[in-house]
Amino acid sequence: MSTLAAGGAVGNPAANIGIFALFVAVTMVVVVRASRNNKSAADFFTGGRGFSGPQNGIAIAGDYLSAASFLGIAGAIAVYGYDGFLYSIGFLVAWLVALLLVAELLRNTGKFTMADVLSFRLKQRPVRTAAALSTLIVSLFYLLAQMAGAGGLVALLLNISSRTGQSIVIAVVGVLMIVYVLVGGMKGTTWVQIIKAVLLIAGAAFMTVLVLAKFGFNVSDILGSAQETVSGSTNKAAAARDVLEPGAQYGGSNTAKLNFLSLGLALVLGTAGLPHVLMRFYTVPTAKEARKSVVWAIALIGAFYLFTLILGYGAAAIVGPDKILAAAGGQNSAAPLLAFELGGVILLGVISAVAFATILAVVAGLTITASTSFAHDIYASVIKKGNADENEQVRVSRITAVVIGVLAIGLGILANGQNIAFLVALAFAVAAAANLPTILYSLFWKRFNTTGALCSMYGGLISTIVLIIFSPAVSGSKTAMIPGSDFAYFPLSNPGIVSIPLAFVLGIVGTLLAKNKDNTAKDAEMEVRSLTGVGAEKATAH
Repeated sequence: MSTLAAGGAVGNPAANIGIFALFVAVTMVVVVRASRNNKSAADFFTGGRGFSGPQNGIAIAGDYLSAASFLGIAGAIAVYGYDGFLYSIGFLVAWLVALLLVAELLRNTGKFTMADVLSFRLKQRPVRTAAALSTLIVSLFYLLAQMAGAGGLVALLLNISSRTGQSIVIAVVGVLMIVYVLVGGMKGTTWVQIIKAVLLIAGAAFMTVLVLAKFGFNVSDILGSAQETVSGSTNKAAAARDVLEPGAQYGGSNTAKLNFLSLGLALVLGTAGLPHVLMRFYTVPTAKEARKSVVWAIALIGAFYLFTLILGYGAAAIVGPDKILAAAGGQNSAAPLLAFELGGVILLGVISAVAFATILAVVAGLTITASTSFAHDIYASVIKKGNADENEQVRVSRITAVVIGVLAIGLGILANGQNIAFLVALAFAVAAAANLPTILYSLFWKRFNTTGALCSMYGGLISTIVLIIFSPAVSGSKTAMIPGSDFAYFPLSNPGIVSIPLAFVLGIVGTLLAKNKDNTAKDAEMEVRSLTGVGAEKATAH
């Protein structure tokens, strides 16, 4: 059986980078070809609404199945078993919320961004500013996780253990991300996501078949072998875990159980508030295609998360938690290590290239969402008061993409080493608290007004960020972002259980306390358009 190569690198570093470079070259050609058709702001921001439901569904899967899904969840299952699989369940169930409550209604009422929906019958400038700020912050949190994944993956593949070396790698990923967005816009980014989704799901399916074949296609044998390997671990903490039962990570104390509830709430409600996922509904021509795209996305994402169960327990059984935790990438190295054990240098190179592709595609999608929101919502609608032409918006969006890329590189360097599934869960908490209550109230509550929207968005955003800053995720433990400090005054690592209900309550309180009703004439139009799509095409045509 293949083992770790001398010096700590896995496989052949030259082969690993060669396969990844090939992917970058192919996708860059696709992006350049796609960019030739970018003739308007709608082309740059939403791909000209020219994608079918199935194409968009695959792209949504590409957007959603991030490095957290592949590297983070597989690692969490390999080390914590059942508790790690809770991430998969939460991420998947969240799609039902997006499908049933948000997808079609959002497509019918918007044009380019989430703020189009929120400001439809509310005061434009304050609501657009709040929505754009929320989009930027959620995108940065999500980018932070992807960049951390890039650092951990390359640490493993190239044996770069120094923080400086990993920081350079994170910077390279950031630069590539910026190039994809500047050159290809949404059209180019969408094709990168489609290619990456196909490669990721095919790669995970192939590895799943190899793991099952190794155990005679008997899932019980995989689970039993995983428990046996973990029990025999030299790591005392790992050996004490029962990876087939709940509680290995979120059991024991009441605080740990509350942490689990908080995490679950953030995962299930977060998807319907993620700006880069919501923006995908605008890349299709009709609400019917938006519905189709979500159904396709659920099917693909559901299959993938079933694969993570086999891959995670397979990594626990075949690689073992000791080797995973000792590797340069920590928990995030479980899937690449499993690939190396199953198929040697070639499979490792392919799977690692797919993981890199995953990171690049997701960060490109996040960057174009954040830069579009700033250009369309803050620059064109707030600063220029609707007087900015399309070329100006595209130019500002490109400048914003560069700024966001630089910020993401800096934050990614800071977060390097964290479990990326956990970091993404923080982004979900911010999205669920800052965006979801306002979206639901705007779509379903006629009395909802600007004051309620601002209270909900700013209240959810500020409370989530403050609680994260003062949580064990940032300080107070060896695995925190700032391990040498301790200002963890809030006991939970994920603040969702506090900040999400608070944002819903603030939306109600703000609405009821405000004396003036907003534009009542728009209420009926909003309801008819969201439910039937009548008038939506006219809004998207100009």
